[in-house]
Amino acid sequence: MTAPSRLLILVGTVTNTAERVARAIQMDCADLIGQIDVRLMDGLDIRVFEEDALYVICSATHGAGDVPDNASALYDSLDREPRFLGHVRYGVIALGDSIYPQTFCNGGLRFDERLADLGAVRIGDVFRHDASAGTEAEVVGAAWCREWLTHALQTSEPV
Repeated sequence: MTAPSRLLILVGTVTNTAERVARAIQMDCADLIGQIDVRLMDGLDIRVFEEDALYVICSATHGAGDVPDNASALYDSLDREPRFLGHVRYGVIALGDSIYPQTFCNGGLRFDERLADLGAVRIGDVFRHDASAGTEAEVVGAAWCREWLTHALQTSEPV
């Protein structure tokens, strides 16, 4: 399997932090891959995974551990229109706050679980950012993605 020359970052956000992380990745990792696109999940459905790209799901957590409102149509379509996604290789940036331990980073984790159920292949571990950790999500998210993307472009096998 040849590595795609494009990274597509799908953003589920509540307060725009996830979008800022995605934009930081777009700027910081531009030298690693031919194209990096950032797309808010608003109005998307499972067909977004038909594109030839590596994917990063960058999702906040909302309410009682739910995906953000702007990500719900895409998330729901994974159940409503299931199809085999074995060609999809992806990473996950899950944003949350550890002051809510029962639901910490669940938005991203829910996407990860559902994509895996449909046969998609996660590369590496889920990156979890804790809003209470005192680190800037944009800085640590971009650093994680730089390492993740370097690895993803070198291998077609999950880690």
